[in-house]
Amino acid sequence: MTARFDETLFRPQPFLELENQGQRLRLDLEKLEHRLGRGREWADLDVPIGWEVVSRKQATLRKEGEDYRIFDGDGSTPSRNGIFLDRVRINPTEGCVLRDGIQLEIGLSPHNRITLTYYHPGDRPVSLPSNRRLGLRNLKQWPVQIGRALRTDDYSSMELDAPTVSRLHATIYPDGKGGHVLQDLSTNGTFVDGQRISKRFQLRNGNRINIGPFTLAYSPDSLELLDSGSQIRLDVDRLTRKVKIKGGAEKAILNDISLVIEPGQLVALVGGSGAGKSTLMKSLLGIERVSSGTVYLNGDNLRQNWALYRSQIGYVPQDDIVHPDLRVEEVIAYACKLRLPPDTDVRQIVETTLEQIKLTHVRTNFIRNLSGGQRKRVSIGVELLADPKLFFLDEPTSGLDPGLDKEMMRLLRELADQGRTVVLVTHATANIEVCDRITFMGRGGKLCYFGPPKEALSFFDMPSEDLKYFSDIYIKLDQGGAPAQVVQTVNNWSQRYHQSPQYQKYVTRQLKPGEESKFKTDDRIHTGISPLKQLWLLSKRYLQLVLRDRSSIIFSLVSGPIAIALTAWILKDETPLNKLDPAEITQGPLALKLLFIFSCIGIWVGLSSSVREIVKEAAIYARERLINLGLFSYLGSKVLIRSGLVILQTLLVTATVLIGFKAPEYNLMPWALGLGVTTFLTLFASVSLSLMISAAVKNENEANSILPLIMIPQIILSGVLFELKGISAKLGWLTISRWSMGAYGSLIDVNDMIPSKTPGAPSFDDIFTASSVYDATWKNLGLNWGILLLHSAVYLIVALILQKRKDIV
Repeated sequence: MTARFDETLFRPQPFLELENQGQRLRLDLEKLEHRLGRGREWADLDVPIGWEVVSRKQATLRKEGEDYRIFDGDGSTPSRNGIFLDRVRINPTEGCVLRDGIQLEIGLSPHNRITLTYYHPGDRPVSLPSNRRLGLRNLKQWPVQIGRALRTDDYSSMELDAPTVSRLHATIYPDGKGGHVLQDLSTNGTFVDGQRISKRFQLRNGNRINIGPFTLAYSPDSLELLDSGSQIRLDVDRLTRKVKIKGGAEKAILNDISLVIEPGQLVALVGGSGAGKSTLMKSLLGIERVSSGTVYLNGDNLRQNWALYRSQIGYVPQDDIVHPDLRVEEVIAYACKLRLPPDTDVRQIVETTLEQIKLTHVRTNFIRNLSGGQRKRVSIGVELLADPKLFFLDEPTSGLDPGLDKEMMRLLRELADQGRTVVLVTHATANIEVCDRITFMGRGGKLCYFGPPKEALSFFDMPSEDLKYFSDIYIKLDQGGAPAQVVQTVNNWSQRYHQSPQYQKYVTRQLKPGEESKFKTDDRIHTGISPLKQLWLLSKRYLQLVLRDRSSIIFSLVSGPIAIALTAWILKDETPLNKLDPAEITQGPLALKLLFIFSCIGIWVGLSSSVREIVKEAAIYARERLINLGLFSYLGSKVLIRSGLVILQTLLVTATVLIGFKAPEYNLMPWALGLGVTTFLTLFASVSLSLMISAAVKNENEANSILPLIMIPQIILSGVLFELKGISAKLGWLTISRWSMGAYGSLIDVNDMIPSKTPGAPSFDDIFTASSVYDATWKNLGLNWGILLLHSAVYLIVALILQKRKDIV
């Protein structure tokens, strides 16, 4: 028995498709109003005998634009079994706008319900699955395969077409006891009742299985598709966020916000600076903690079920989330490889995405050469890869001229018309009319209006319904000479809105809070691909970025050799590294000065070359981390590529030293080898320290400013300029220079450069004395090298911890 999703093509006209226990019924929609039910005297869309779940007056459909709005019952009296969207009963008076692909349910009983799907394919045919229910009893061919594009007809299968679903995502086997076992084979995970399963899982009757955007219901008799995830609704119930301020008092950033955002709506969050727009958006997104209240996504607590919906949510922050030194097609290709299953056709996805965001003509351009609007489109394109049905954008039109602003809003309107729920934060109001709803926030995070844009004008007593007056609402909400007066103004408008018909119509009657989950989903980051493969992809991308920053890489490679060559030119008549015969009292101090230059060069080059490498990618890192970026892979890619550059720097420095200075006599090991190892460890420890700094600071300017503060202790506590005793000597252990100097000094045996004492001659102790730091022994050399490695390890571990603390879910 094979139950595949065979595809059938339909002509482009709106219609309803009803499914009742495997029976399918198609009802064409042609009139301005249709009635669905079993009452033949009332309904013009009647259903066959045996479909008793359908009431005599089940639903009324009225044309609205190019689509229809469906009402439960006759438009005033609800039906017996109701009509449900994502397990939430639609309001009988407000109804629900039907978009292409939206699926509703008549009744909620898993054994006795009817699915109702609306299709409006427009100008092109659309392919539809022919079966949504797979019977498991008496199935002769096992296992059941579940995936995106199954290649064989040998097994019973269920095809779920979404970018985040693997080609073969999961299989189901009988357990020999009348039940079944689910096995996960995917990269993006399979969830049962909100928990990500590991490999094999014993299914129980009533389990809800989530694969990508799809929700399946399991029983020992069948596997049934409950929800295709194509429609996402947000119910925001009394959201409040408070933060501590000076004196221990609390300040409200969000103040008792309730909203209802329906599938396919374009919603703008507007208001003055400090009104809490971005905080509200991040709370709706699920990445901002709130003091009280809940955001429900299709009836599920979003924060408790974040892992389930991670791949279904697109998020474009205000800062660009693309690397400026990559080409447009490279950005999309890397995002595709990192986010989607490895069996994805990357080339096809790139082509489709470029066409979708209308940037095919600039596919080979570097991001840095694009206009602001084009860069935003690339960021949107990166998010569209996973075909998210819920889209958030923070200031997408910021910095754009009026023409680009209009173009961007038109693109967002197109995304919403395709069935996505789109929420954006914006200050621009010139093209606000394309939005279905606007949310006007006042200072103190108070909701002052939520509803259609044009109704906002009459609510705020604007002189006309012309939207050119929309910006005057900002002025009204800021009226008052003192801050307290402004707060009072906002409070008045907020109270007026909560008592208004608009609040009753668009919030109170529509709000359907869901149920709290018994279990919190596992919100740990899962890379989806093996850490080694992700490390390889990130390293490849990072290497491209490093090589394209030619000025920085040239500077980091030649600055050390130039400084050493200049020193060699100044000391061309000296032999500072090789012991003189007879020994001179000035040689030891000169040798230490030269070694100190080697050490400082290594530390400075290592620090300056990498101190911006993490902080400059803060926005990109935060977004990729939310999806599937692994910490070890991310930091490992930095360490891997920078280690390669350190090797090149070491070779150049070593070659310059060997050319510019006469090598010392063989001591513990050949000078060239010892010099190279010590230089490498010095550079590597410095790079590790700079990565830790980059993970700790907030911006690139702060990273550059902190460099001198890091370099000064390296100079003072090295033990070369001053003799360190007591606490200062202990503090010197915390510097790279102390151990770098110890290794260099032991290699050339600085202690052996002190002249023999002549009886009766004055002591040289005030000029130069032997130190155990420079003992020419394997034990001392190994200790110095080991501590340099320890420094590197500690810095990288701290960097890892600092990056982990940035996780916002």
